[in-house]
Amino acid sequence: MTPAAQSAAARRLCQIAPVIPVLVLQDAGRAEALAKALVAGGTPVLEVTLRTDAALEAIRAMSKVTGGHVGAGTVLTPDDVKRAKDAGATFAVSPGATDRLIAACIDAELPLLPGAATASEAMRLADAGYDMLKFFPAEAIGGAPALKSLAGPLPRISFCPTGGITPEKAPSYLALPNVVCVGGSWIAPDKAVADGDWPGIEARAKAAAALNG
Repeated sequence: MTPAAQSAAARRLCQIAPVIPVLVLQDAGRAEALAKALVAGGTPVLEVTLRTDAALEAIRAMSKVTGGHVGAGTVLTPDDVKRAKDAGATFAVSPGATDRLIAACIDAELPLLPGAATASEAMRLADAGYDMLKFFPAEAIGGAPALKSLAGPLPRISFCPTGGITPEKAPSYLALPNVVCVGGSWIAPDKAVADGDWPGIEARAKAAAALNG
């Protein structure tokens, strides 16, 4: 899978819904029910961050849910790529990009959404064949105004901004011509997951799926 093919696959996933839930799971036993609630709510592209011991088992459980597209986030190394792919992840998301990470995703045929925080980083990734990027940490590096400024000089590059985005801030991002979707953790907050509040999570997913710029 070439970088261009990876980026095209990542773009197709980003186009499915306006928000990708970013999930940090402590208990893999709740993963399947969580995925069902998110898919039912209209946000079927799920990013499970590799920040907890439960992440890989959560990906395995979520990958069984019909209609879901489960990926691994915070993928930093070739070992992360292998473990994510073996667990059933269908795409990878990284806060940045390295040559080793890109090569590992190509070898594993795992679509990659690589991160960029500056114009130079975005340009280097575009040179490598990636035109669908993660913009991270979005709010901390200028938010929607920063992305708007990049749209003029880099019109062929699209972004999924993530980091500090709320349902109130999401529309300002989604209104930009270079934003395909946003990533957000507000749909499945820790307490709601711990409490098993699947109706509440599904309701937040439905509200997120209805967002537009």
